[in-house]
Amino acid sequence: MKKSYHLNERAHHLLSVIERKAADLGVEKVQLPKGATGYDFGINASGSLEAGKWLALVCMSDLASISWTDVQVGDHTCASVKVRTDQPVIACMASQYAGMQVSVDKYFAIGSGPMRALCAEEELFEKIGYSEQSEVAVGILETGKTPTQEVVEVLSNKLKVFPFNLHLLFAPTASIAGGFQVVARSVETSLHKLVELGYDINKVIYGEGSAPLPPVARDDLEAMGRTNDGILYGGKVKLHVTGDDQSIERIGKQTPSSASEDYGEPFVDIFKRYNQDFYQIDKLLFSPAQITFRNTTTNNEFHFGQTAPEVLERSFSS
Repeated sequence: MKKSYHLNERAHHLLSVIERKAADLGVEKVQLPKGATGYDFGINASGSLEAGKWLALVCMSDLASISWTDVQVGDHTCASVKVRTDQPVIACMASQYAGMQVSVDKYFAIGSGPMRALCAEEELFEKIGYSEQSEVAVGILETGKTPTQEVVEVLSNKLKVFPFNLHLLFAPTASIAGGFQVVARSVETSLHKLVELGYDINKVIYGEGSAPLPPVARDDLEAMGRTNDGILYGGKVKLHVTGDDQSIERIGKQTPSSASEDYGEPFVDIFKRYNQDFYQIDKLLFSPAQITFRNTTTNNEFHFGQTAPEVLERSFSS
């Protein structure tokens, strides 16, 4: 993909809207060290569902439409977060995917958003053939701590932008907006699963998905478990692809989360069973519960997996 989608510029344009709506959204603009700009979506700020939508839109560089409706999970009435994108590979893999670890001294955050495309150091960028240059950098940090001066310096150097052109949006997973932007990754998780399976995701031309947003958890560990469960056991994705039916049939049964031997219990229990080591968990687990492929070349549809409401109810009620 030689075309530049100007992801950071696209995301940067959204920030002026967020600033105008900040009071209604429950978002606070924060002056960070070295002239960088921060947007608190849930550390000290209250956040909101609407704030979560804007956080997810920035994370996808405004290459998606995001909405929600109510859904019942056991005794809980939750928002079902819906995502649609005509640029699934770029929006999800080049921007939204949480592929950057920000670890500086005692500070740690999971980084996502268009800033990743400026360094394009992940193997994923080579597979999709994308990188970009920009004078501004926009990133999302999943964290419970406001970025420090050292974080600003490390990121501005890595991304090759002046600190005053660095814009960071942040929220903990255990917050309304922070949880929303994680659950808005139903399409993204399906694409990354296809990458793991060796499927050419450049054949994916459209993606839509939904997943239930859990109640705000007491801490980030519980929140991580619940938001993962929302996708693993409640996520539904439909992908429009081109090409042959045989390749879809070949990898189809491996695409939903049920293909994993670790499938079947709340994620936090799986995480604890592996001594809280992500890398010990089966990679085949990380995908939506249900995936439909529509082959636009042959007009055939293929359905794999199903939701597991009983596991969701256990997770959301714990």
